Amino acid sequence: MTGIAVSVVVDVANVMGSQPNGWWRDRVGAAQRLLGGLAGLPGRELTGPAGTALTVQQVIAVVEGRARAVIDPDVAGLRVLRAEQDGDTAMVAEAKALVAAAGDPARVLVVTADRGLRARLPLDCGAA
Repeated sequence: MTGIAVSVVVDVANVMGSQPNGWWRDRVGAAQRLLGGLAGLPGRELTGPAGTALTVQQVIAVVEGRARAVIDPDVAGLRVLRAEQDGDTAMVAEAKALVAAAGDPARVLVVTADRGLRARLPLDCGAA
């Protein structure tokens, strides 16, 4: 399966918050563990939310608050974006910049369950 190359933008706070595993007691540690899991995504082929074949070109992990203290992983294709204020605003700005650079909203996949954030994303930008 060779799919379209996508940039994946991950709402780290939202993904961490999806599991009641005590992440709130150690936000930096939880974010670091999530980054460890994301490290295996660049270059990997996946099935997207609409069943489309995708190849992960890069992963941008957006962190906010205390989680901004994570250590950058030394992994090609994985970048940590530290939100200066709120993560949603940083994610929207990043998604818009990626869509503009790619010229195609289908080449950007945003991972979040936040409906308010999804409504702010560029038109046709994937959200999972």
